[in-house]
Amino acid sequence: MRESKAQDIKDKSLGKAFGFTLRRLRQDLGLSQESLGFESGYHRTYISLLERGQKSPSLQTIFTLSKALKIEPNMLIRQVESQNNEFLQNMKKDGD
Repeated sequence: MRESKAQDIKDKSLGKAFGFTLRRLRQDLGLSQESLGFESGYHRTYISLLERGQKSPSLQTIFTLSKALKIEPNMLIRQVESQNNEFLQNMKKDGD
């Protein structure tokens, strides 16, 4: 059964929000994708895919990246949620 268009949009915005938040936190620490990859044990290309919303992180990945970014996992999730809400609000405004 195919997901609804609204659910598809929400899923894409969540990936975009995670990537945006990951990139912002990484840059705030002055880390390159390669440096974050080294700190977390992930390859630079995987970090890039996450930041572009082309891959979704597992729970383990969220915890590992949080440690490398020096942030609690729940705070990372809260920031992603906040960013996602902002993206969805902007989409709603653009659709009106």
